[in-house]
Amino acid sequence: MASFEVDRKFLGNLAKQVEPNNALLASMLFKILGLHINLTEQTAKARKQRKLDTLRTSDSLELYFHIVWLAREGLIMLEQYVLPMVGDHGELKVLAFKLRASFYHIFVLFHNNPPISAIGVNTSMPYIPPIPRLDKGKGVDRHDTVSESGRSSVQPTHPTEGGPVGPPPGFGPKLPEPAGAFLLPSVDYRPTAHEYFKQALALADNLLWGSHSLRLSVKTEYAAFLYECLHDEAGSRKLAKDTIAEVYDASEGMDDDMFQDACDLVTVLGKMTKRGLKPENPPRSSGPNTGPSTTSRAGPPTIPVPAPIPGPGMGNFI
Repeated sequence: MASFEVDRKFLGNLAKQVEPNNALLASMLFKILGLHINLTEQTAKARKQRKLDTLRTSDSLELYFHIVWLAREGLIMLEQYVLPMVGDHGELKVLAFKLRASFYHIFVLFHNNPPISAIGVNTSMPYIPPIPRLDKGKGVDRHDTVSESGRSSVQPTHPTEGGPVGPPPGFGPKLPEPAGAFLLPSVDYRPTAHEYFKQALALADNLLWGSHSLRLSVKTEYAAFLYECLHDEAGSRKLAKDTIAEVYDASEGMDDDMFQDACDLVTVLGKMTKRGLKPENPPRSSGPNTGPSTTSRAGPPTIPVPAPIPGPGMGNFI
């Protein structure tokens, strides 16, 4: 994903910048960079599989464990060593808040309960192995009858009498925990992830200019989160559309590398503006020599999203 590449660039550049004055912070940023590269590769592999079937193949289970573990360790390093030391550094602060939201985004995709994504693992339905039969096929002969004369006086004569007594509440057999619960609690991470995305977005709007590639990275992943995790298709398209308009309206200059990153992210955002919309049906013709028919059997046509109008000097931005 283009936003992940931007995040890695800023991780490396900012680590070099702070290294002379804060070696510990630089070391943690470099560690998060290496973890982020590994995590991106594993999530891309999982997306290609489309579904992690942990009940049939051990490879899927190991991949799922690896993704959850990497995201958990990255979040621990970020919250314990990076966030307390970001200070007033604008880009580093935005990046740290964005990475925290990204790690929770991973939890929602792969470890949420209830599951919301097809690529994740169903944590609400733990796998319960079958209990082996101990009678080897020889069931209890239920056709034996006991004569009334041979029935003891202490034996129950009514179907509801007697029987085994169940354990009191709280002392019953423990249900098996879902896969991955030993790494991370199986809960609903969507509210927390959404709140962290909104915090990162507010920081990016206040500290970075409109066409800053890190700011675009925050909004690109937030738009993906809205679409994939909250299923807010209209909100995702609106955010992508508004972000493109802000880029065209921005007048700040940028170097060649940031300009290329901004172009890539704007391309991704352009695709997001059409994500979830039904394609328009081509007009039907009544015959080879007649024009297009004025009637259509399809539903009401969708309104195409208007393309943003470029500002002065931004005509060849994309």
